[in-house]
Amino acid sequence: MNYSIREIAAALGAKAVGAVDLKVRSAAEPAGAGPDDLALAMDEKYAGGLTQGQAQAAILWPGADWQALGLKAAIFVPRPRYAMSGVTQILDPGPGIAEGIHPTAVIDKTASIGEGACIGPFVEIKAGVRIGAGARIDSHVSIGTDAVIGAWALLLSGTKIGARVVIGDRFIAQPGVVVGADGFSFVTPEKSTVEQVRDSLGADVAATQQSWTRIHSLGNVEIGDDVELGANTTIDRGTIRATRIGRGSKLDNLVHIGHNVEVGEDCLLCGQVGVAGSSRIGSRVVLAGQCGVSDNIFVGDDVVAGGATKIFTNAPSGRVLLGSPAVRMETQIEIQKAQRRLPKMMKQIAEIQKAVSKPARND
Repeated sequence: MNYSIREIAAALGAKAVGAVDLKVRSAAEPAGAGPDDLALAMDEKYAGGLTQGQAQAAILWPGADWQALGLKAAIFVPRPRYAMSGVTQILDPGPGIAEGIHPTAVIDKTASIGEGACIGPFVEIKAGVRIGAGARIDSHVSIGTDAVIGAWALLLSGTKIGARVVIGDRFIAQPGVVVGADGFSFVTPEKSTVEQVRDSLGADVAATQQSWTRIHSLGNVEIGDDVELGANTTIDRGTIRATRIGRGSKLDNLVHIGHNVEVGEDCLLCGQVGVAGSSRIGSRVVLAGQCGVSDNIFVGDDVVAGGATKIFTNAPSGRVLLGSPAVRMETQIEIQKAQRRLPKMMKQIAEIQKAVSKPARND
């Protein structure tokens, strides 16, 4: 679809100048933009790219001279980065899920499908499932018995929703998401080596032959409104109570949420984050890529953890963390500086030891 500069500016609540009836089809980086593209030149550093590309219209930084840049039209927004969310929403063609229910879909007669829902090929919807209005379900999706999915959900190809899972409105699951698999819970008849290590912190551990017995997962998963899960993200059901993901939280690709975990509202969990069982994550928490959270701990509201941080103990609200084990970010930076000095320090210590141990001369 084509959109005029006037239409895009109106949707963004932004100012448009020049030939505002000019139509664009897609967005592009300035240097690679064609005549039908809207160039995203959000900063002055992209000015050179506009001269390399063929864009006739662009979103520009405040105060830019659009005519000197050779443009026919321009859009000015107060916060260019935020405007990206609106522009991409307008120009996104979507996943192309056909309307109606595909004839290869297998839907139990007791399932309830909301008005206007679109269901693709080879979808399986089991007994007692309830799906809200306007939901879009792509090919090869499986939805387990008695699961509930709210209105305007988008489940992309290969998503698996387990039995009794409850999901709110406007849920997005990228390809390969699995919600509601059993938790990783196993126990031994006698006290296991792992339990001994936990109790003694590694001292006096007597390793013995042991075998593991499954603890079944009787709980479910509850997900609030406006939650998005990235590709191949997995959320385990609780052992007795539910695993919960709060409203507005966004989980990136390959995130794993263990059994009984509770994630608050508006959290951002980046790629390869792992949260172990029964931990609680507050609201508005940001965990950068490859962060790990140990089991049975609490991470307070508004915590921000840098990449690869490992949180082994409770983290107070508002703390900014980095490192393994996690410490305040400023402390970790000092630790890293000190580590870089270690080779020189060790050389100096060796020289001092050599000087001290050298026999004194008798003149």
